[in-house]
Order: sequence, then C-alpha cells, then structure tokens
Amino acid sequence: MRLVSFGARGSERPGLLLDDRVLDLRACDPSLPDSLRGILATQRLRDVERLLRRGDCSAALLPLAGTRLGAPLPDASKIVCIGLNYADHATEQKRPLPTAPLLFAKATTALSGSGDPIVLPPGEKVDLEAELAFVIGRTAKQVRAEEAAGFIAGYMCFNDVSGREAQFSDRQWFRGKSYDTFAPCGPCLVTTDEVPDPHALGIASRVNGRLMQQSRTDQLVFRIPQLLEYITRSMTLLPGDIVATGTPAGVGVFRDPPVFLQDGDQVTVTIDSIGTLSNPVRS
Repeated sequence: MRLVSFGARGSERPGLLLDDRVLDLRACDPSLPDSLRGILATQRLRDVERLLRRGDCSAALLPLAGTRLGAPLPDASKIVCIGLNYADHATEQKRPLPTAPLLFAKATTALSGSGDPIVLPPGEKVDLEAELAFVIGRTAKQVRAEEAAGFIAGYMCFNDVSGREAQFSDRQWFRGKSYDTFAPCGPCLVTTDEVPDPHALGIASRVNGRLMQQSRTDQLVFRIPQLLEYITRSMTLLPGDIVATGTPAGVGVFRDPPVFLQDGDQVTVTIDSIGTLSNPVRS
C-alpha cells in the first residue's frame, strides 16, 4: 500500500494513493483514526487493507491532481537521522567511517510534503541530501536486529535539507538541519510488503534535472536492522517516528565549486520502488 496524508497543512487526513487518485480513508471508514500516525499506533493497517479489497469506496476517491500531499507523518514525534552512513559520503568529506551509527535530530516542524516549497533562509547556504527513510509501525524499545522487520511500517523518500552556514558555525547540526521546510518527505509511505529488500534500491537526487547524487542502498555502512537496534538501546521510538538512513556522495557543499540551492530550483529525490519526492525552492 501507498499511504499518504493529504489536505491543507495542519489538517491533513489519512489516505491511500491509487494511481492518479487518493482514497480518503475516513470518508470510507469513519471509525479509523484521523491521522496516519493514529492508524499505525492503533494497529489498524489491516483494516485499511480490508477497505482496499472491499472496493466499494468510490465516493471517497479524490483526483490526485490538485490535491496536496503533505508529509506522510506530519505529526511524527521524532525525526532521527544518521550521519556518514555511506562510505563515499565520508570519503568526500575526508573523514573516517564511524565505528557506530552517528545520530542527530531534525525538528519535526521542518516536515513538509512533496510539492511544498523548500524556503531559503536569508544568508544561508542550503544543500540537499537524498535519503531513504523508514517509519516505525509500533513502539520500539531494546529491539534486536533480527526482530527489526516487525517494527517497521514502511519506507519513503526523504530530503535532509541542510543549512551549511548554521551547521558548520554551530559545530553541531540541529539548527542547520531544522529550519522550517527542511524535512520534505514522501510522496507516500510505501508499506514493507511492497519493498522486499530495502537494501537493494537505487537512490538519486537531481536539481533542475542535473544529477547530483546516485547510489544504491546496499552501500549503507549500517543497515536498517543495525540502526533500529542501536537507536532503541537509548530511546523509545513511537509509531510514526521517522528514521532517515543517511545520504550518499554528491551533496553540494563538497563539490568544487560548491553548489547550493537557489530560488526557482526544482529538487527531486528518487528511490526505486518508492517514487519521487519533488520540491520547488523559494526565497
């Protein structure tokens, strides 16, 4: 299934993406929670599957054209990101590979959807980072790697947009990673049954059609089960929490000359089996 949150910012409703239409889940079944996070937290995905098989919700279908898709989990409690998790990205920074996952956070207020603008803060040097993200499906604490699959609801494209001036001047990453609009994700949450191996996916980013990053998720230094085990040793992950697994080489700041996002640019992140996240850039 391809799960979405659609509608105006702040009042998104849970839906299913069906080709060029969106199924309004609560219009089809008012007993469902009013958010995708709520559906995950109450373990109602099977009820959503039954709705899909039932096939009698045509009145709850909306055209995708003209429908805003927000971040699939606009009310996530946490965004956990992984630094230096592709060997080539560490190499382009002339840094050694980490011996354990390098965790940092983004503010959840940075979340935005496919089609929403990335807004450039005055004076910032803004960069893109294509990433595969996974979303937690049930409360996860002290999870062993071999159990990880049972805690993951699905996968989505993620752009870890970064303000390099703040990131490097602060000597830590939270502010530079957390400007409003700096966490575009989506366009949908693809459930695990549609992604048999998340470590066998091509990943790429483009700016105005120019290829910036291209790699495969089999190049991850720490794979998803290892990440989930490591993170949940120290914190509890809740349904709807987002983990962004890291970015490959090709980001703008380490190019010669550097390439930063400009007003009017169009940025895409594409991942095999998941789709394309696309965002305009605005001053």
